[in-house]
Amino acid sequence: MEPQDLIRADLSQAAWRKSSYSGGNGGNCVEVASNLPGLVAVRHSKDPNGPALIFTPAEWKAFLGGVKLGEFDT
Repeated sequence: MEPQDLIRADLSQAAWRKSSYSGGNGGNCVEVASNLPGLVAVRHSKDPNGPALIFTPAEWKAFLGGVKLGEFDT
């Protein structure tokens, strides 16, 4: 997939799901849509009409792998 394809991604059929780490405390929450062919979309749940970050499945898998390994812990 080319970068310009990600910019023009159609998210109208996205099935958004909230992160299991997002609590019900009114804090920052992320939603992920992974049902779209060739891409994974991420957005802020409190701004569903706002922008979404778009990743290829390989990029998303690499990111999740890094999270699981603690690469982003401070």
